[in-house]
Amino acid sequence: MPSIGSRGSRSREWMQALKKRWRTLVMAAIAVVVLPYVLIILYAPSFIHPVSTLMLRDLVLLRGYDRQWVSFDDISPNLVQSVMMSEDGQFCIHDGVDWVQMRGVVNDALEGESTRGASTIPMQTAKNLFLWNGRSFLRKGMELPLALASDFVWSKRRMMELYLNVAEWGPGIYGAEAAAKHHFGVSAAKLSRRQAALLAVSLPNPIDRNAGKPGRGLKRLASLIERRAGRSGEYIKCLYE
Repeated sequence: MPSIGSRGSRSREWMQALKKRWRTLVMAAIAVVVLPYVLIILYAPSFIHPVSTLMLRDLVLLRGYDRQWVSFDDISPNLVQSVMMSEDGQFCIHDGVDWVQMRGVVNDALEGESTRGASTIPMQTAKNLFLWNGRSFLRKGMELPLALASDFVWSKRRMMELYLNVAEWGPGIYGAEAAAKHHFGVSAAKLSRRQAALLAVSLPNPIDRNAGKPGRGLKRLASLIERRAGRSGEYIKCLYE
């Protein structure tokens, strides 16, 4: 029968092992939280072409993906204008988060009403590069400071370049160049206003919304965005001045 001393010794060893394992888990969690902020700095130079978490998922699942990086200057202004007017009309003036829209979402949630989207392009870029799809308070809580940090470090042109090169436009189709070729058979530089508008309005749900084969509802949305894009001069000055 084990003595009281031996039982006490084993108990101390078990507690020490538990503390060591817990310390390792805490350090790993801190590393996961800090890593995206390090990557924000590393992704600032234009010669860095990062991949999204969805691309990494496709690689892990052996699906593969299509993404051909293009610089901001090789993307049609039609697409830039359409995406801004569809996704984030205040892109040039906010600091990564549209606080007016966010306040409205919070108020709607507190009142029990259905909430509308308030994700800015910096928030979506942070999600695409560092986080995961799906709605959760945890992801949104991580997304906000990442959007603020990335908007502080990256220029607006770099932000838009990153976003348009990692956005998903169909199963395994990432970035403006692959999307333009897949849906319309042209390069991202040659997208017409109509084609750009169709790509822009498919972004919220690129799996179900096929820009190359739009239904009546998608065509209607594209017409609206096409008109807005045609009047977007004042909104896009931070990108083309």
